[in-house]
Order: sequence, then structure tokens, then C-alpha cells
Amino acid sequence: MTHRFVGIGELTDVPRVAVVIDVMRAFTVAAWAFSRGAERIVLASSREEALRLKAARPGWLALKDGPPAAGFDAVNSPGLVKSADLAGRTVVQKTTAGTVGALAVAGAPLVLCASFVVAGATARFLRAAGREPVTFVVTGEDGRAAEDLACAEYIGRRIAGGDVEAAPYLRRARTSGAAGELADGVRRGYRGVHPDDVELCLEVDRFDFAMAARREESLLVLRPLPPCR
Repeated sequence: MTHRFVGIGELTDVPRVAVVIDVMRAFTVAAWAFSRGAERIVLASSREEALRLKAARPGWLALKDGPPAAGFDAVNSPGLVKSADLAGRTVVQKTTAGTVGALAVAGAPLVLCASFVVAGATARFLRAAGREPVTFVVTGEDGRAAEDLACAEYIGRRIAGGDVEAAPYLRRARTSGAAGELADGVRRGYRGVHPDDVELCLEVDRFDFAMAARREESLLVLRPLPPCR
């Protein structure tokens, strides 16, 4: 089965099955948030919307990329989120690429959000459900982000089954522009980056759940799916 790989701006129709990829860092952070007990993640279209949703619903938390900002409880860093207590909480997430990509395909019958940490689980879910072909939305760098494209291709190979060596795909991600920017941010003491972020983004199959985004009333909500074996 032939999959397609497109940037957000290249979407010309509503795909039947969309897998939105953001390795560094939105959907690595989302997976870690679920592992820390978050019940759901609401994907916001803007920072203003994220803050409005938080203000209207006591107990909700707001998360953004970039440095800390007033009103936001967390930043888009797996190294920082992995130690947070999110048990039972709803997190509103707004990022530059990942949340934008998910919202761009919100009308698709099936939308999964993925990164290396949930790559195997995502492939198993698609294989078990027989949901092909897949449109992979490569969110970074107008569809050219090396780390996102490597992850998308890795998941595509995993859908077919059999053994797939992860190392070549991880190598491409490790040497990507995004990884270099994160490392540079650490060196400069940038407050929105943790020293472990790159390595955490490259922990292939760290979690055994896929993540599906669906409309719930007027919101696009991301939730973990039961593991497929």
C-alpha cells in the first residue's frame, strides 16, 4: 500500500486516515503528558484560545512552545513535562507545528498524532484496524523537517510488519535542524528547553499507546488509545 507524505500547506483534500507527525516536540510531549496521568489534551488554534479555555474551565492547564509565559502552566518540553503530576487533568496544548497540523486534518475520519515514542503503537493500531493508505502530515519546516519525515517513513515501514531497524531513522532525526536548535537552546540557557529533550524525543517505542484526535463538541481532543498487541 502506498502512503503519502505531505506538509501542512500541501493538504488539498480531507484524507481518510491522517497521521500527524511532530517529533520535536509536540507529540513527544503529549505522550509524556498521558504517561503522567493527563486524561485528555485539547489542541488549541492559538495561544489566546488556550488561555480562554483554561480560564473558562477550572482545573485545566495550558501548555505552549517557547519560553514560559504568563497564564501558561507548562512549556513544550518533554524533559520538563516528564516530572509533572497531571493525574486526571485536561491539558490545553498550542504549538507552532504539531497542533496546527492536527487541526488542518480535523475533518478526517481518523486522525492520529505521533512521534518516535509512540511509533510502534501507532503502526500496530493502523495495521490491526486495516486503515490504509495513510496520509502522513509532516508538520515541521513546511513538510521538509528531517526528524518528522524520518518518523513518518519509519511508521510507514512498521505498518507493513516485520522487523524494521530504527537506527537509520533515528540518526536522521538526531542530525536534524530541529535537534541542533534544541541543543543550541540548551547551550544558551533558553528557558523553554531541557537538556534531555533531544534524547527523550528519540526514545523509539517508549510508550505502548497510540494517540487519536477527535472532535468532542467544538474542541479537537487528543486521547490515548488502548494498546494493540
